[in-house]
Amino acid sequence: MWSWFGGSAAQKRKEAPKEAILALRGQLDMLQKREKHLEQQIAEQENIAKKNVQTNKNVAKAALRRKKLHEKNLEQTQAQIMQLEQHVYTIEAANINQETLQAMNQASEAMKRMHAGLTMDKVDEMMDKIREQQQLAEEISNAITSNPVGEQPDEDELQAELDELEQEAMDEQMLKTGTVPVADQLNRLPTAANGEIKGKSKQTEEELDEEAELEKLRAEMAMG
Repeated sequence: MWSWFGGSAAQKRKEAPKEAILALRGQLDMLQKREKHLEQQIAEQENIAKKNVQTNKNVAKAALRRKKLHEKNLEQTQAQIMQLEQHVYTIEAANINQETLQAMNQASEAMKRMHAGLTMDKVDEMMDKIREQQQLAEEISNAITSNPVGEQPDEDELQAELDELEQEAMDEQMLKTGTVPVADQLNRLPTAANGEIKGKSKQTEEELDEEAELEKLRAEMAMG
């Protein structure tokens, strides 16, 4: 509700504590200045009494009367200062409490707006969906890492094919160098079954052995 004098009622209620504190502190400042003035007056009257206590007792006595009056006024002023200070502290504490409660209320309203439409059932449902998606992602990851793309060949088959290629390379190299494996050379030698070895001289056998040794050396050099 707005006022003709400006500002809303809520705004005025908010400014009221600050205005009261300012007014109290202004009054405190004035009383504290009065306190210092009275203390100075008391000290002056006491000095006058001391100076005239032997020479002019009437003046000394009058000074003491004024001193007593100032002391009474000082006591009243100091009591007022204490009361005003207490009022200031009380209003400041109340204002802080009010602002704290307002801040807490605003936080509560903000949380209420944030949680609008949310229930524990909806939260549980959302958490279940999150867990399902996490589980699905883990299963997909496991499937990718445990089953690589493409069929993997058998290791025994790879080794057999590798041996076959190696043998073919050796045979091709032997054909290019004109060498014959020692085993083939020995297989081509005449056998005792066909009777060709019979009647061979000792010199012929030695020549065949030397030839076989030479073929073996050529084969080793070709492989090297």
